[in-house]
Amino acid sequence: MSRLCTICARGGSKGVKGKNVRPLIGKPLIAYSIEQARRSGLFDAIAVSSDSEVILEAARNAGVDYLIARPAELATDTAAKLPVIRHCVSEVERLSGKRFATLVDLDATSPLRSEEDILQAVGLLESTGVDNVITAMPARRSPYFNLVEVNAAGVVALSKPLQAGIVRRQDAPLCYDMNASIYVWQHDALFDGDSVFRANTRLHVMPEERSIDIDSELDFRLVELLMRERLAAAE
Repeated sequence: MSRLCTICARGGSKGVKGKNVRPLIGKPLIAYSIEQARRSGLFDAIAVSSDSEVILEAARNAGVDYLIARPAELATDTAAKLPVIRHCVSEVERLSGKRFATLVDLDATSPLRSEEDILQAVGLLESTGVDNVITAMPARRSPYFNLVEVNAAGVVALSKPLQAGIVRRQDAPLCYDMNASIYVWQHDALFDGDSVFRANTRLHVMPEERSIDIDSELDFRLVELLMRERLAAAE
């Protein structure tokens, strides 16, 4: 089974400036995802896609197999992620002359995932033959219990009220918060359609402590704290 790992990292971060190469306990943030991909032992190749030479240089130093220059139109604030992954995969396949059956995208801003998370997400796809697998954590808020919306008249109501109603969060249907950490695709499915949600999409659930996606300075501080705790526990 041939597998490609892509890591797509744009240079123009707004919430945390330069976050993809910002030092995190002595390494650029992107290096953690590259190292996790390598340690998983799953991949024939690892590729980084970016519009930033600084990010590509950091990826080169971390030992990736392919550095893919992202076109400007795929590096805007409004660019969707699927076209970016498709471009990266297409370029690697053009350069390598190889077609990859399983495609895995790791978000550079989710460094707390484990290699076991990658192995399990890929194993779920390949054992079931579904189109794709996404990752998430149990949601803190429930649209059936304490997630609300305000309508045009200013009236507040539950986002998804149940006919019978519930009085305890534990009685609500299980909901999950996508953590953007790992996306796994069958090759043909990635290039077919424009939504991550397919008729047979499956979910790999990760705990909250491995699911933080860095979008703010607070997120970065939390990730750094958890990383330091991991290092201390390993000593």
